[in-house]
Amino acid sequence: MLLHIIARGRIGRGRTILLDEGGEQMSSVEFSKLLEGWRDGGVREARFCLGAADGFTPEEREGADKVIAFGRATWPHLMARAMLAEQLWRATSIVAGHPYHREGRQ
Repeated sequence: MLLHIIARGRIGRGRTILLDEGGEQMSSVEFSKLLEGWRDGGVREARFCLGAADGFTPEEREGADKVIAFGRATWPHLMARAMLAEQLWRATSIVAGHPYHREGRQ
């Protein structure tokens, strides 16, 4: 499955995920299960979109497959992109069974 981090626009076909402070908060494991389910269901691409300063329009939110948040705080775009890239890496490592993610370990 191809994963894209884009600032605006659409490419190809697949799932669209909006990053928005009002979106659903997911754990890393929940996020990995979402991506794994889409992959196993034949989804070839997932587009992650970061909104402009005023966020997304109601129409954009309605048209998205998922709206998620990295907590309730507002993050600069460059920081949000870095956080998303890390969560994508973490999700793929969880799906692959790699020991990178250590949830619940002390």
